[in-house]
Amino acid sequence: MYEAGPDEKQLAAFGLTLSDLPETVVEVLPDVWPAFHLFRALSTQWRTGMAGATGLDYAAIPVTGDLLGMTTEEIRTAFEDIRIMEGEALDVMRPPAEQS
Repeated sequence: MYEAGPDEKQLAAFGLTLSDLPETVVEVLPDVWPAFHLFRALSTQWRTGMAGATGLDYAAIPVTGDLLGMTTEEIRTAFEDIRIMEGEALDVMRPPAEQS
């Protein structure tokens, strides 16, 4: 979702095109589907600064969940899963020199 692949120029150096790359399929377990759906809907709600993304704007979570038709309890249940996804996304978005 957040990891950029090679661009056309980089692939051309090896005689490849974007159509030569396999499609990445990511399976989402049914029990985390509501959280994943909410996380994707929050894709424009990242807080950013000079160092890049720092995390999601948590104030947007209840509003977005409500727009998706989720109950308050479903949003609360999804919150911990969203925090895990947020942490993983931040690790992927972090420049390589900063990754531990």
